[in-house]
Amino acid sequence: MSYTNFLYHLVFGTKGRLPLIHAEIKPRLHAYLGGTVRGLGGIALEVNGIEDHVHLLVKLKPTIRFSDFLRDLKSNSSVWAKENGMRRFAWQRRYGAFTVSESQREIVRRYIRNQEQHHKRFDFKTEFETLLVSNGIPIDEYLWKE
Repeated sequence: MSYTNFLYHLVFGTKGRLPLIHAEIKPRLHAYLGGTVRGLGGIALEVNGIEDHVHLLVKLKPTIRFSDFLRDLKSNSSVWAKENGMRRFAWQRRYGAFTVSESQREIVRRYIRNQEQHHKRFDFKTEFETLLVSNGIPIDEYLWKE
């Protein structure tokens, strides 16, 4: 038997960073994302975001291929959004995925829960670039190109 605890902080935005996730659809989209994570064999520990992006803290089994998981999560939720009145909806191609230590789980959950407060001080671009730098990932010239 293997013993694993694969926690990931996922961040991805709407295509073109358009503010498409309006207040009336946001709770349903977040619930759908959480349900999709479960349907793909994971556990959604936290889901939140603002108009142009989402954050998820997920726990995945070692048998789940990460790239397939993320592709299916984004694809399924994009289809759902379009079927629920968001005709122009799409996720950006790029994403951030950061491993999280169990000792940091609650800190990341609080961070995700408090997205509205964070974004009173800075925008998604600043937040995402800060996450990249704090995780030792260089910012390249293609980061904000679709």
